[in-house]
Amino acid sequence: MRASLKGFAVASLTLALAACGSYSRDVAKDGRSAGQLEWPAPRNMPSLHKGGTFPNLDNLRLIKAGVDKHQISELIGFPHFDEGVWGVREWNYLFNFRKAGSDDVVQCQYKILFDQDKLARSFYWMPASCAAFLDVAKPAAAAVAEDMPQRITLAADALFAFDKSELTTEGKQAVTDLGAKLRAHMAQIQGIRVTGYTDRLGSHAYNQPLSERRARAVMDALVTDGVPRTKILAEGLGERDPVKDCPNGAREELVACLAPNRRVEVRVD
Repeated sequence: MRASLKGFAVASLTLALAACGSYSRDVAKDGRSAGQLEWPAPRNMPSLHKGGTFPNLDNLRLIKAGVDKHQISELIGFPHFDEGVWGVREWNYLFNFRKAGSDDVVQCQYKILFDQDKLARSFYWMPASCAAFLDVAKPAAAAVAEDMPQRITLAADALFAFDKSELTTEGKQAVTDLGAKLRAHMAQIQGIRVTGYTDRLGSHAYNQPLSERRARAVMDALVTDGVPRTKILAEGLGERDPVKDCPNGAREELVACLAPNRRVEVRVD
């Protein structure tokens, strides 16, 4: 019986010494360093925490120098190994993290050293690269929206066939592109005025309704593309407000010269 007790005592002492050898030595009084950092082997951890745990990252980020053991236990629990709880100056954890964008798991050991008042003072990771899991991802830089011009001029010849008010394929694309810009700034837009113009060729009785139909065609296309109808006003001003004067000459040359006057203007308020 005495031999059995002696054997048990020796075995217990051996285990205790093995445990002591698994932890850091000569922790400084201020808890900011240790004579030698030692890491307990994960295979020796108690079954309660076998395999480690997935920590709450937000809670883990709250652990800073100066927090006490009670606060730490509330955030990430008590240590995962058998170093003890209240009377020791080192806590060890085994955490699992998932790699960004995959289901792969990385295991990391985390160590906290305490000062003589049992306040956390220094923190270590093994491997050291595991500290990156606590980095807060920077939000993607918001796209800087271009300033919305207060007036956009669309050449009628690029939108419509000559003397017509139906948008061409190219014209529809041009209006679609404009609609995308308008929608991007819609929160700041109070109103949109679409104004159609013609050149001076032809009578006012002909030019006025043509300019109105062209303005409405652009407005309708914008509405189809998602611009609120309640914010758009369409009007036609015929041959008024020309932006270019051209001398009379051969018709083909005159038509080409007057092209800038055939336009649709979109004013944004």
